[in-house]
Amino acid sequence: MLTAKQHELLLFIQRRLEESGISPSFEEMKEALDLKSKSGVHRLISALEERGFIRRLPNRARALEVLKQPEDANPKQAAAANANDTVARVTTPPAAQPSPANDVIEIPLHGRIAAGTPIEALEGQATLPVPAALLGAGDHYALEVSGDSMVDAGILDGDFALVRRTDSARDGEIVVALVRNEEATLKYLRRENGKIRLDPANSAYDPQFYDPSEVIVQGKLAGLLRQYH
Repeated sequence: MLTAKQHELLLFIQRRLEESGISPSFEEMKEALDLKSKSGVHRLISALEERGFIRRLPNRARALEVLKQPEDANPKQAAAANANDTVARVTTPPAAQPSPANDVIEIPLHGRIAAGTPIEALEGQATLPVPAALLGAGDHYALEVSGDSMVDAGILDGDFALVRRTDSARDGEIVVALVRNEEATLKYLRRENGKIRLDPANSAYDPQFYDPSEVIVQGKLAGLLRQYH
């Protein structure tokens, strides 16, 4: 059972997700419902979440998913139907809503990776907030770039490489390659005469050649984050 305000907020969130795939901000929800403060929005969101109408997506800022909705999506009719502060019937949305385009995902930050001479890729507990729009499907992690061997590919020292986990790659793709099970590097992957060739994107560096058994692909470059100081 929903109150009129809960019903109105649910419809507003649903409409915004259908129109743009973006969850409305708390300020937008406050204005849409003519509330005096955001604390009222928080209470309504919590009530809808407790009743199973919405859920907050984990590790994402400002991201809501509608799990079920009133059958009547017309706000004016809904207000009339809720004269007694209740909604009689609900239904599950016919299709899953698009993921919000402006949310942020926390992905693991596994230390530094060489874009030059291979160095150890450190495993750690740190995370990096990344706009979801920069990532596609799959599991991702981040590595801080050290060195300048990939500058001609636009990858600079201090950048954060966003990596999609995979153990395979096509020739010409930029990968995280674990070399001899002890050092990780970011390079173009190519296969040549039975060898694995890891190519830099800087003429000051030479390609590196390894036996296939010496190289394990740990991911493919999916994007970059750069900080400006």
